[in-house]
Amino acid sequence: MANTTSAKKATRKIAARTEVNKSRRSRVRGFIRKVEEAIASGDAAVAQAALKAAQPELQRAATKGVLHANTASRKVSRLASRVKALTA
Repeated sequence: MANTTSAKKATRKIAARTEVNKSRRSRVRGFIRKVEEAIASGDAAVAQAALKAAQPELQRAATKGVLHANTASRKVSRLASRVKALTA
């Protein structure tokens, strides 16, 4: 247990940031899930629209520190290639 006032404040701040990050991570997963479902259904137009919505969310998560920048980039790249394969 924290003893000093600064340590107690730090634990409060950590708890608050954890809640925000959980929310952001969950939101990103939802956007990725929509793209995955559109790919699974085989609808290229819906998949393209879902990817267009998911891409900024992934990048935002990277800038906010929820995801590593390379992780977000990799996810976008892999989703884009799968969506592109639908149209081909």
